[in-house]
Amino acid sequence: MAISSQLLPILLFYVILRQTNTWPIYSAMTSPSNPQPEPGSLIAADEPPAFNTLNENGQAKLLLVGDHVSNHIPRSLNQLGLDDSILQQHVAYDIGTRKLLTHLVNHLDAPAVMAGYSRLVVDLNRSLEDPSVMPEVSDNIPIPGNQDLSDEERKQRIHSFYTPYRAAIDHKLHNFRQRNIVPALIAIHSFTPEMAGFERPWHIGMLWDKDPRIPVPLMQRLRAHPEGINVGDNQPYSGKHPADYTIDHHAEAAGLPHVSIEVRQDLVNTEEGAEKWATILAEALTEILADPDLYRVWDAV
Repeated sequence: MAISSQLLPILLFYVILRQTNTWPIYSAMTSPSNPQPEPGSLIAADEPPAFNTLNENGQAKLLLVGDHVSNHIPRSLNQLGLDDSILQQHVAYDIGTRKLLTHLVNHLDAPAVMAGYSRLVVDLNRSLEDPSVMPEVSDNIPIPGNQDLSDEERKQRIHSFYTPYRAAIDHKLHNFRQRNIVPALIAIHSFTPEMAGFERPWHIGMLWDKDPRIPVPLMQRLRAHPEGINVGDNQPYSGKHPADYTIDHHAEAAGLPHVSIEVRQDLVNTEEGAEKWATILAEALTEILADPDLYRVWDAV
């Protein structure tokens, strides 16, 4: 994919941060679970942080991540010019995933990293060269606050939201490596029951590419569930590279066992539904995660 001249300086900015391991958002990189906004951040001191962590001392050899759990917009961006009603729709966040993730954390005793702001501010599951990382239009809805962004405005958003989230995940994975653990990484998303006039029949979908260690046995277990769960294999979206950036960047590139899980939004948009599906997933995952052979670097060609 050709990189536009508009995005090239932003990409170089991010690459430098990665190579030098300088993550300027944090006041203390040794304690990224309690990030404080630095000067120049778009986040005010009394606003939610760029990310949240749950169950930091969880004993599972697993990190859960939620790229799209929040629909929050910082005051500095004036709600991106959107009505409140738009921020309650799927274009702003993955409905139900915060509830689902919170219950999964408790069931699996795993730590989690969750985004603090809407994907309309910056989509944390996109690479920086992807035009939809700060979408001007989302599902046919124009996003006024994302029109004609300058390089400086893009850098501000990367500095305030994208970089700290990436660094928080890196930090958690580094903590595992310090204990000689090859951890698993599972991303949690949700999808709409209908899209473009098509009713999506799946209850849940597994997005994956080459590494079958978690998705294949997980699909088998879910399909054997007595409730007759309709499980999508790379449906309703594809996990083939480069479609699922957080997984590609943090897990697949490092050979970590991984999967991205999509649950239909109407099934998890209540506490009761989220708890039910967290229980179903936890029961299906328990045996998979108990296998010591899972925690190895995937080196299949």
